[in-house]
Amino acid sequence: MKFRTRETSHVDVDLTSMIDVVFLLLIFFMVTTTFNHNSALKIALPTASKNPATQNLQNKIELLIDSQGRYYVNGREVLNTQPETLFQAMTEVLNSMQGTPALVISADANVNYQAVVTAMDIAGRLGLTNFSMATTQAERQK
Repeated sequence: MKFRTRETSHVDVDLTSMIDVVFLLLIFFMVTTTFNHNSALKIALPTASKNPATQNLQNKIELLIDSQGRYYVNGREVLNTQPETLFQAMTEVLNSMQGTPALVISADANVNYQAVVTAMDIAGRLGLTNFSMATTQAERQK
């Protein structure tokens, strides 16, 4: 008995379309991804209401910034406006407190924006994530 030998066909898998799709997905994700790293400071901004709720914060740090950009930590003036000096002053106050205190930043309306950003950056470096910006309620014009 004589068997016929079957011719084996060579199977080709065309990967061209799959590679095209993978490259398109790669390009899509590269274009839609943001590569700049933004600061991850979480700020709890206060709301201004007619009758503001008074908070009894025993464990808090008050950081005041005057119109010239000078810093005051709990009423004591920081020697200069350098960020490292503010860092040292806030570290000393933090070491004298128990737990993680809340930070209240009170800045003059005419202060340079960079002074406020520097203060928030220092607070973030120290691990102070619970801080707010003090404001006053605007009077209604009649």
